Amino acid sequence: MTKKRLSLFLTLVALICLLSFAGSVFAQNTIVDSGGKTVKIPESIEKIIITCYGGATHELTVLGARDRIIAQPDMKRFPILVKMFPEFSNSPQVGSFDNVNIEEILKLEPDVVIGSVAAEKGNKSIEEAGIQVVQVLTGRGNIEALKDEFLMIGNLIHEEARASELVAYWDEKINMVKERVSKIPEDQKIRVYYMLGSTLHTNGGGNWGQSLITAAGGINVAEEIGTVRDIEIEQLIKWNPQAMILSENEGKFIPIQEVLDNPQLKDIDAVKNKKLYLAPIGAFWWDRPSPESVLGIMWLAKSLYPELFADVDLHHETKYFYETYYEHPVSDEEIESFLNPVR
Repeated sequence: MTKKRLSLFLTLVALICLLSFAGSVFAQNTIVDSGGKTVKIPESIEKIIITCYGGATHELTVLGARDRIIAQPDMKRFPILVKMFPEFSNSPQVGSFDNVNIEEILKLEPDVVIGSVAAEKGNKSIEEAGIQVVQVLTGRGNIEALKDEFLMIGNLIHEEARASELVAYWDEKINMVKERVSKIPEDQKIRVYYMLGSTLHTNGGGNWGQSLITAAGGINVAEEIGTVRDIEIEQLIKWNPQAMILSENEGKFIPIQEVLDNPQLKDIDAVKNKKLYLAPIGAFWWDRPSPESVLGIMWLAKSLYPELFADVDLHHETKYFYETYYEHPVSDEEIESFLNPVR
């Protein structure tokens, strides 16, 4: 080989190596968020602003990045979380969803902003200011989509192993529930109504409540309404659910006694048989999508089919989850307050 050809060969090899390296760097600095958008991100993510509720703070916390949050919406609505991590009680606030303060965001110089897939206007204004936005589901999606989000956030903050461990825990517990409830004949599964903050506000087949109920082996009586959220009393009476989940996170706290005393509901099987279950509240609502939603699935399965899940110790599972992922111990008394919320 002549010197000229050798020189050309070495140049081509160097060019191929350079292109390969550039491609590798580009891949490392690119992420596909929960909205399906490809986002270019800095190699190092040390300063994160959150502009939404819906569990984003909790995801970063269980994945070991709570100290990287430099601003977020008011966390006082999650008193257990604030009790565990008092620094969240006075986090700077720069707005949320579509109502964000661009000037304050720019002052804080974040590496990235985590925003909701539902905040198109707010996210766009942040991006136009030159800051990348990574979208998260904030209550949308299903179990598989939520697990994918955990992995995506883990990739974003370089905590891939921790995210994979969390997803493996979810898979283990959900598969355990799935295997047991699979033995229940379809016509013997319990029909469930999800009362979400008010008597006639619920989740159909297009919302998280569908995932919660079906993962626990129940049948969502409201599945047919899809993404519609509100119904008429006549529809609820017609469905005649055998059990009801009572949740406060999209409205007010509804005590069980209030449901029992409601004359419009007196002929519904769930009311007559007192199969009314208050959704637990830990660092986040167990009936809504967040890292600890898996505890809510086990809780509901045990509530609906106590004999089938007699060996499932919710105190043990909660202790394990909080100590492993939140890295914070909880007492039996605290867990009891999670499982029996009162206002």
